[in-house]
Amino acid sequence: MAKVIPRPELTFWEKIYFVEIFKGLATTIRHAGKSLVDPNHFTTLMYPEVKPDLPRDYRARHRLMMRPDGSPRCVACFMCSTACPARCINIVAEEAPDKHIEKRPVRFEIDLLLCVFCGFCVEACPCDAIRMDTKLAVLSGGDRRGFIIDKVGLMDWNPKDYPADDLQSQKAPGGTLNAEALKEFHSGTYH
Repeated sequence: MAKVIPRPELTFWEKIYFVEIFKGLATTIRHAGKSLVDPNHFTTLMYPEVKPDLPRDYRARHRLMMRPDGSPRCVACFMCSTACPARCINIVAEEAPDKHIEKRPVRFEIDLLLCVFCGFCVEACPCDAIRMDTKLAVLSGGDRRGFIIDKVGLMDWNPKDYPADDLQSQKAPGGTLNAEALKEFHSGTYH
């Protein structure tokens, strides 16, 4: 059985709403006065010259992780495209020449205009092939085609832009751990 909660009775002044309107205006004027007297009260950035410092786990534009030889870590399992609620990931697979990998993506595209940046693709990926930690949160372009990022665009990142404790990024070409990872990759023990 549902519990009935009675509505509170409004007073005459609450029914005509003038007092409530003036309370809202008083709050607005108080905030405006604080910002006029003390400009540091509301911090602003001189954007776009000064970029906001986004945390590392902020869900920004995607990137595909690379193996030590520069190929994508993606094994074309379609888990990311299956988990995507917006259906913005398009993958075409082919057989991989490496005997340790069954498939690889021929085409991997993400339509950023459809993407809702939920991060389900990152969570669904079994081999840490896709991440959303680029800190590229402001996306702009001249036409719709520019918002469809292909495999080359997703792999266009530099390991120097990522912290030294991000071992998987540092194993990519140009990273601090690439030489050791490349030896392990060619020995056949790298996965």
